[in-house]
Amino acid sequence: MSRVGKVPVKILQGVKIDLTDSMIKVEGPKGKLSQSLPRGVVVKVADGAITVGRDEAVANNAGALQGLIRTLIHNMVHGVHTGFSKELDIVGVGYRAAMKGNVLNMTLGYSHPVEYELPQGISGKVENNTHVVVTGADKILVGMVAAKIRSFKEPEPYQGKGVKYSNEHIIRKQGKAAGAK
Repeated sequence: MSRVGKVPVKILQGVKIDLTDSMIKVEGPKGKLSQSLPRGVVVKVADGAITVGRDEAVANNAGALQGLIRTLIHNMVHGVHTGFSKELDIVGVGYRAAMKGNVLNMTLGYSHPVEYELPQGISGKVENNTHVVVTGADKILVGMVAAKIRSFKEPEPYQGKGVKYSNEHIIRKQGKAAGAK
């Protein structure tokens, strides 16, 4: 039995749910999201909450999918109501970022600037030239965009230069000892 799958998802103020047999669509002030429903999972909307159940006769892995679909629906409801964000810090002398429209321009020590166009539904903001905030309604897409930005120059372990998450701790290595015999 899925313990997570049994917990009902509360429908927040201003969020509309459109449910069909194989699709759930969630609409709110921050945007619209949709998710296809796999066979064996039954979703019901009643009393201001969404409940996720399973039909063992249709699929034998319905227990695993019940918890997954419940969490995805919860993230969709939270995303269209409040939104998600990831913060990144750019560390290094001369390393900086700037937003021009929907394009994030970064100088990361390469011979050329790195330009990354943010996908639709994602917005970015740069503070103090070194702090990037990625926001959006889709939790998965926000995480993927933040990971893509980090992959342009991952932090190195000796001086810590690169793009890192704000809450990330970089394990530092000690360099060569000068004149050790």
